[in-house]
Amino acid sequence: MKKIIITIDGYSSCGKSTLAKQLAKQLDYTYIDSGAMYRAITLYFIQNRVDWVSHEAVKSALLDVHLDFVPNSLTGECEMFLNGENVEHLIREMLIAEKVSEVSTVKEVRDFAVAQQKKMGTRKGIVMDGRDIGTVVFPHAELKIFMTADIAIRVERRFKELYVKNKNITIEEVKQNLELRDYIDANREISPLRKADDAIILDNSQLGMEDQQSLVMQWVEDAIMAHSS
Repeated sequence: MKKIIITIDGYSSCGKSTLAKQLAKQLDYTYIDSGAMYRAITLYFIQNRVDWVSHEAVKSALLDVHLDFVPNSLTGECEMFLNGENVEHLIREMLIAEKVSEVSTVKEVRDFAVAQQKKMGTRKGIVMDGRDIGTVVFPHAELKIFMTADIAIRVERRFKELYVKNKNITIEEVKQNLELRDYIDANREISPLRKADDAIILDNSQLGMEDQQSLVMQWVEDAIMAHSS
């Protein structure tokens, strides 16, 4: 069966990564977590006190950033490695969540990440989620999905996810962080978050996991059929 590229863009905490992983597993495709790449770069900048407002500092720092997705031998899922170190858990911390939108607006950072993402997609058979995958990274992808959900539902999902790791987190902190990220993502000068003209909107505010998976798999089958002729 012909392999395609599937892009999943949308707002934070809509379940983009969860859906992307499910699709990749079911289709035997490669899942690429673009958000993890930006988070790993943010982690490196924070650890090494890189001033991401300085273009020269960013250019210099990126020369020492090496990113890899390495399959976990137990789960089979790919995890983020930064310069040979597994940083999958570190990049999910609140501090990274608070800074990643700022770092990802830097042109040099986006150019660096997008170049790597485009290279990963040359063989097809990939699912990638992020903010500008269907508009910038793979504008000719065979299937583009744009995910959204009610803000209250997104805050609740994100809070539950973070509370497991940090019992001191408050729902108000999570709400403020999500609203700030939404604003930055939608208003940044470089590659702002927007729906590609040919993307299908997936609002999962009231959609269960199984129903969502079934619906999207039908879209996948339709896209494969449409591009097999």
